[in-house]
Amino acid sequence: MSSDSVRPWPAAALLLCVSLFAAMCLSLGPAGAVERSLRGELKRVLVLHSFGREFRPWSEYARAIKAELERQSPWPLDIQEHALLTARFNNPGPEAPFVEYLQSLYQGALPDIVLSIGAPAARFAQRYRAKLFPDTPLVLAAVESRLVNRADLTDNDVVVAIRNDFMAAFENILQLLPDTRKVAIVIGASPLERYWVEEVKRDLKPLGERLELVWYSDLSFEEILKRAAKLPPHTVLFWGLMSVDAAGIVHESDMALRSLHAVANAPIFSYQDPFFGGSTVGGPMHSVAQTSARTVSVAIRILGGEKPASINYEPLGFSPPRYDWRELQRWGISENRLPAGSEILFREPNIWERFRWQMLMITAVFLVQAGLITGLLHERHRRRLAEVESRQRLAELAHVNRYSAVGELTTSIAHELNQPLGSILTNTETAELMLRGASPDMDEIRHILADIRRDDQRASEVIRRLRSVLKKTPFEVRDIELNDTVREAIGLVRALADGRRIALAYMPAPADLHVRGDPVQLQQVVLNLIINAMDAVSDGDIKKREVSVSTVRAGHQAEIRIADTGPGIASADLGSVFNPFFTTKPEGMGMGLAIARTIVEAHHGTIAAENQPWGGALFTIRLPLIG
Repeated sequence: MSSDSVRPWPAAALLLCVSLFAAMCLSLGPAGAVERSLRGELKRVLVLHSFGREFRPWSEYARAIKAELERQSPWPLDIQEHALLTARFNNPGPEAPFVEYLQSLYQGALPDIVLSIGAPAARFAQRYRAKLFPDTPLVLAAVESRLVNRADLTDNDVVVAIRNDFMAAFENILQLLPDTRKVAIVIGASPLERYWVEEVKRDLKPLGERLELVWYSDLSFEEILKRAAKLPPHTVLFWGLMSVDAAGIVHESDMALRSLHAVANAPIFSYQDPFFGGSTVGGPMHSVAQTSARTVSVAIRILGGEKPASINYEPLGFSPPRYDWRELQRWGISENRLPAGSEILFREPNIWERFRWQMLMITAVFLVQAGLITGLLHERHRRRLAEVESRQRLAELAHVNRYSAVGELTTSIAHELNQPLGSILTNTETAELMLRGASPDMDEIRHILADIRRDDQRASEVIRRLRSVLKKTPFEVRDIELNDTVREAIGLVRALADGRRIALAYMPAPADLHVRGDPVQLQQVVLNLIINAMDAVSDGDIKKREVSVSTVRAGHQAEIRIADTGPGIASADLGSVFNPFFTTKPEGMGMGLAIARTIVEAHHGTIAAENQPWGGALFTIRLPLIG
């Protein structure tokens, strides 16, 4: 647009703009003024790096200082950073161009404070401050006290210095590895690093007879790696500084240390905190956090108006020793050799620390389970005791019931015994008569003796069966054959059935039926049911008096069926016949069937009662088969 096209604003428009600006100012009111007062004016901070922004250890100091300064500052900050690149070369070039660049950059807008990081930056700032920042406060941070040019310090300078104690660092090596005979020292070839080579040699003179010191400052880093891979036993590496090697190659960050750590066959020690954590064993070191905190404190005080001349600190020494647990493990260094008060970092958590909550949960589950199992075992023990006691009571009650049943069988038993005893007496008298003769028939006498033996065995069998039923024994479970067990029970009541003119039939299963149980108890059940069946058919009105007993196999169970031709069971009584004290007999106690059901259930079986369609009752016992 040409100058001819520009027209002056009308007076009304200008007045409107002025009115709007005044209204905006008034709208800010006291709150706007307070906000501007709290924030204050912008503070300009110049940070000078020694080698570059990524050169350790100074890069770590600078990073920590900036972060903490921005966090603590009550003012808005404008942090500008510059690196003294000439310091990274073995033969530094002229600094004049860099000085002129800074002079032109800050002409008329000087920083409020200058922070130098490391010795090269400190010396540069001291050398050119009169030309660049004559009245600006200068803080020399992270600089070793021997490298401070104290003759050039002014009242506007504050030194936050550190102090290298190489003897303490090497004594730490010997404490951890007392068999060490050689130390290979890795230091670069820049002017600053060559200075430190001489300082380390001077400080370690007392160890001349104790250790062999090997210096790598005149080697390229490639050659250093080759030698570090073939170090003899009882040798360690000491990492000082490697900014520039003898070949003039620049090594930024900690890449050189990582490369050395990857190939070295010996542990690496250092006194620099920024190199700790992944490559060096550790020990007494400078603390980045401590130095940075002191530097930020000084900067805040100066920016707040305090005079630098009133701020003075002693150089910071090494912080309490710290060690990398991974390196201790790698090189077999015992924690017992560490100095008192040492801190061990990067410790890999053990299984308890890694899975603490999971293990606590599992332990809690185990404890709960153990408690439940203990309770269940206790309950099981109590139940078993109760079962034993219950079986004892059952055995006693069953024994009483058997006596009652045998009482009813007295006539039958007497008949069973009288028959063989009468035959024995008759045969004995006959034999005596024959023996009195002149020529007794010996063959006939032999037959008579055989009959006597048979009748004696028959009587003995009756007594044996009776004793087995009447004996008082605990509940005893064993493998039994059910057909034989039922047959013996029937043998006890057969004479009673004959005396009552009742047809007692037995139909055993064609194959053996093996079950687990107490034969005496099961015979008692069968006896009770047969006697009840005979009582049912003994009524004078019953013309067909029959009781049938049979055993069959039904799947995985054995069945004992006892049927009669009596009047059956009343429909209203079918559900109560097994209840205690229920009876339809005038003289009965009502315990026989209740005991029978208890015995059957103790054998893990069942017993049921029903009426047959053609008349009479049917009792069915089911017991689990073996196999």
